[in-house]
Amino acid sequence: MTDEQDEFDEELIDDAELIDDADEADDAYDADGDDDDDDESEGAFGGPVEVRTAVLRKQEMLALLSVKTGAEGGVMVHVDPRQPLPAAQTYDDPRAALHWFRRSLATSLQNGWQVVYDGAPLDG
Repeated sequence: MTDEQDEFDEELIDDAELIDDADEADDAYDADGDDDDDDESEGAFGGPVEVRTAVLRKQEMLALLSVKTGAEGGVMVHVDPRQPLPAAQTYDDPRAALHWFRRSLATSLQNGWQVVYDGAPLDG
């Protein structure tokens, strides 16, 4: 395993640090105004859904972290260029999906990844 893989896979850091980092990322996301309800559509999670996607960069690698939530749950997807397949996790509670998205994003930032894009998926 490489040092980068070790850094990426290390155990999650202290929750207080994660909350601070996630709050900063959320503030930047909210400042764009991209969290408006006009991005919502009907989906498998009961009613309107909201999607947030983060594109991350580290050296010459790009990674993707995305969360889709609705009234009845959510799903988080992670695409790591060093892994052969994307990873997905479903949640019965949309708050849990958002919590783990924020933790994953904050951990990635702590491990040297930089946010290239954070917002609603782009069409076209």
